[in-house]
Amino acid sequence: MVGALILIVEDNPRDLKLVRDVLQSNGFQTLEVNTAEAGIELAREHGPALVLMDIQLPQMSGREAAKILKADATTQHIPIIALTASAMKGDRESLLAEGFDGYIAKPINIKEFPEIVRSYLG
Repeated sequence: MVGALILIVEDNPRDLKLVRDVLQSNGFQTLEVNTAEAGIELAREHGPALVLMDIQLPQMSGREAAKILKADATTQHIPIIALTASAMKGDRESLLAEGFDGYIAKPINIKEFPEIVRSYLG
């Protein structure tokens, strides 16, 4: 799905820039925000093809935001992928059990990342 709109919710400016630049250079369109609250608002407004959600965000966590998006009829169909540095044993399973549709560990591998994102787009 080249040209698909991807919403990136990431509070670290360097991580956000890297993810955005890699996605855009591979033909994706992006929306970027640095808080969960803004991510929820943009997901409702734009209906992206995919949400890449950091877990540790200021105020509201990515976990809380994902629960809200999955409970909302207008956004529940959007795949939400945890994009996180939480790479401890069991983190992937825990996040998938909480309703995330996938998991990508940070730091990302810039060569593999676009194909991983495509795989979540179906």
